[in-house]
Amino acid sequence: MALASLSKVVLGSAAFGVFWVLAVFPSVPFLPIGRTAGALLGAALMVVFHVISPDDAYASVDLPILGLLFATMVVGGYLKSAGMFGHLGRLLAWRSQGGRDLLCRICVVTALASALFTNDTCCVVLTEFVLELAAERNLPAKPFLLALATSANIGSSATPIGNPQNLVIAFNSKISFVGFLLGILPAMLVGMAVNMVMLLCMYWKDLEGSSPDAVAAEKEMAAVEEGRRPSPATSTTLKSPGRTMLVQSSSLVAGADHESVMVESISTKHRWFIQCSAPQRRLFLKSFAYVVTAGMLVAYMLGLNMSWTAITTAVALIVVDFRDAELCLGKVSYSLLVFFTGMFVTVSGFNKTGLPGAIWKVMEPYSKINHVRGITVLSLIVIVLSNLASNVPTVLLMGDEVAASAATISTAAVTRSWLLLAWVSTVAGNLSLLGSAANLIVCEQARRAPRNAHDLTFWSHVVFGAPSTLVVTAVGIPLIGIINAA
Repeated sequence: MALASLSKVVLGSAAFGVFWVLAVFPSVPFLPIGRTAGALLGAALMVVFHVISPDDAYASVDLPILGLLFATMVVGGYLKSAGMFGHLGRLLAWRSQGGRDLLCRICVVTALASALFTNDTCCVVLTEFVLELAAERNLPAKPFLLALATSANIGSSATPIGNPQNLVIAFNSKISFVGFLLGILPAMLVGMAVNMVMLLCMYWKDLEGSSPDAVAAEKEMAAVEEGRRPSPATSTTLKSPGRTMLVQSSSLVAGADHESVMVESISTKHRWFIQCSAPQRRLFLKSFAYVVTAGMLVAYMLGLNMSWTAITTAVALIVVDFRDAELCLGKVSYSLLVFFTGMFVTVSGFNKTGLPGAIWKVMEPYSKINHVRGITVLSLIVIVLSNLASNVPTVLLMGDEVAASAATISTAAVTRSWLLLAWVSTVAGNLSLLGSAANLIVCEQARRAPRNAHDLTFWSHVVFGAPSTLVVTAVGIPLIGIINAA
């Protein structure tokens, strides 16, 4: 795309700058309106400055991504009520040997789950679990939130359903699900391991926490020394050490009991439900949630539309639940959906200035993937654009051009170029909070958590995210090149 007029370039860049500043500093003193309002302000400025027309602004809103994000929040809520993520929480906490062991488990479990359930879904449902686990061990939340966000991004690179940009790449490149998986899986596994080691090295001393039993014992001793009676939670924990998590974390191990109460409170006049006993109703609803979710994954693998598949799954869960869906729908983070709506318009306007396209035209001759220098230059361009304009627009902007450039080399180079673009654009999301939706979800979910809330700032993420992005990207590229070589 050619550069627009000077006025449009200046005004479009200014509008994007407003959005970027408010997204990075949501409580900036001169305009403390937050990220969501900042995204809407950036979108409005793009239209007011005539950088993008109102019709183009509406068209730029990516409804499939918004629909997918909304539906996964709904499905995640029902899976949480069915106990699925409670079991995952038990897996993370089961016989945990301390903070370092817990961090490794979060990295592995999150990466593998993100490949199947998308990185956004995993971050939506696991953030509060991670906060609870850290709090129970008197550990800082930051290393675990970083492990969750970065591992979710790295893990999502392995499949076409892991994230939206992979969907775009799989559709445009015609690479099969299996071919995509085999092409990137080795890089994903090695990248996950490298990211985990870097987290351990950076936060080694901060991860010297106690087990939940030891923490409970310390509280008991402190209560005795102060002449106070132990609290009911502590007393129960000491009597039943093996059930520590049941007492201390209603979101994790107590989740099953909480879910039973939720199912018991169902108000329905359906005759079948009235005739069934409470255990039968609980078993039916949980089984249905698992079966429908498994069907959703199968539909993804068969190539059905991901967004509508997720929406259909969400609707099926709502209908079969036989109660007013207001409670479940009320837990959806609508502010996050509004943020992405404004971001889509702002980024689209920024792309219309022609600056991203101008950068590619200058760098394309130096970005051939048949030598190390070209791959390095291409990777750096993708990393920079993915963090400035987000990874989905970057893929939409550069995908065809990168593939056309690779076609002049060989047919195999075309497939390799698409997979390299998928890998780099996805891992690039770890560089900053704005790099991917998963990062923003973890940040917002942690900040709004009803208990153990934590504010993951932009700079605290960059301190780890920048070196991790560069190292993990560099480690994975040779694996993709070797496996997908002609």
